[in-house]
Amino acid sequence: MKNKYADLVEQTFVWPTEEFGVTEDHTLTWNGLDLRPLLKQYGTPLRLTYLPKIDENIQRARRMFHVAMAKVDYDAEYHFCYCTKSNHFSFVMERVLQNEVHLETSSAFDINIVRNMAAKGLLPTERHIVCNGYKTPKYLDNIAGLITDGYENVVTVIDHVEELEELTSRINKKAKVGIRIASEEEPKFEFYTSRLGIGYRDIVDFYKMKIADNEKAELKMLHFFINTGIKDTAYYWNELRKCVNVYIDLKRICPSLDSLNIGGGFPIKTSLGMDFDYEYMAEEIIQQIKTMCNYADVPEPHIFSEFGSYTVGESGANFYSVLGQKKQNDRELWYMIDSSFMTTLPDSWAINKRFIMLPINKWDKPYDRVLLGGLTCDSDDYYNAEQHVNAIFLPKLRKTDSEPLYIGFFNTGAYQESLAGYGGTKHCLLPSPKHVVIDMDEDGNTSSSLFAEEQTAESMLNILGYE
Repeated sequence: MKNKYADLVEQTFVWPTEEFGVTEDHTLTWNGLDLRPLLKQYGTPLRLTYLPKIDENIQRARRMFHVAMAKVDYDAEYHFCYCTKSNHFSFVMERVLQNEVHLETSSAFDINIVRNMAAKGLLPTERHIVCNGYKTPKYLDNIAGLITDGYENVVTVIDHVEELEELTSRINKKAKVGIRIASEEEPKFEFYTSRLGIGYRDIVDFYKMKIADNEKAELKMLHFFINTGIKDTAYYWNELRKCVNVYIDLKRICPSLDSLNIGGGFPIKTSLGMDFDYEYMAEEIIQQIKTMCNYADVPEPHIFSEFGSYTVGESGANFYSVLGQKKQNDRELWYMIDSSFMTTLPDSWAINKRFIMLPINKWDKPYDRVLLGGLTCDSDDYYNAEQHVNAIFLPKLRKTDSEPLYIGFFNTGAYQESLAGYGGTKHCLLPSPKHVVIDMDEDGNTSSSLFAEEQTAESMLNILGYE
């Protein structure tokens, strides 16, 4: 009878996958890592960062766009920017910059990270630094400081018309600037137009009145991003074409304009069954931009992307132990984890985001349909469905089990620590979990290092002002 958890997965998906497999002792592997010994060594709850995945995805994106450009004889360059807000940890930033990428910032203190990385020799002054977001006075001060100090490729993306003057009043040399398009949102949104950027119809006039004769500003970039991300939908292609049309109109009157920033938005895997054709999307984006520019007799722009989740999302994983089970009625069986979804995976409850969830051990055991509950007393602290099915199935628990059931949530490397707040105090004073970093040497040998211990009661009491 095929009633084991391994049978369920093999019947549901193409298995094993590129990232996942199962050992002979019925435990999960991830990117070649045997996870059970790691959990035995470090315990749970545990956050894991696998650095080689960052290298892999950066190089993959570069390869896809370079191939796409070569196929259509695209006469410009591709530049990969890392979206810093997706994960600010120093070891992530260092690994990203070792791949000689550029950066996209979104707030004042991002500039402090830029300077820290530059001081370590990881960020030469000729790298592109694309400064996005609605800018506070402090953010503008910090951007102006970079420009004054000789960072030659700082591009300040103007979010609203007053921002240009606020920037130029702080500098005594010409600054490279971009303009963000306020894209129209999908009909399902509560508003029609993005709160960020300048409207399509206003951009050309803004350039003519405020930038064309400005001795302190040179327009270099048009910036485009939509909240839904890059998807093969009529809505995405329509917005892209509108953006390229604006670029064409601007390029005809602005010789210095030479770059189109398509933003971020490449998705990451949220299910073992996810099927997204990255190569096709890269090729179609490049093809459409080239076709429209050639038809208008306008040179193709350099392409910038700002991939954040795509860069670091698949490098992260969260692990928990099941503390016990509760039968609440005839149909609801709860497995209680040793942490909280609200405090460690905030997107799971805030925007109902799903992650790949798999048990680490007991793949040879029968399974139950279950609900997963966190430790806070909040009614929203639960996880009850996978992306592919409206249910969760996990190996059954037995009182005689010699070890707990370990479960893992994968591809959690983007935004979860930023949104939850690393360290600090959290709901019900639950501690931040232990954090381990995994790397691989040139010979393919992996090593682990402890970045942070589980948060202590003393640290939380200090934050709250207790003596």
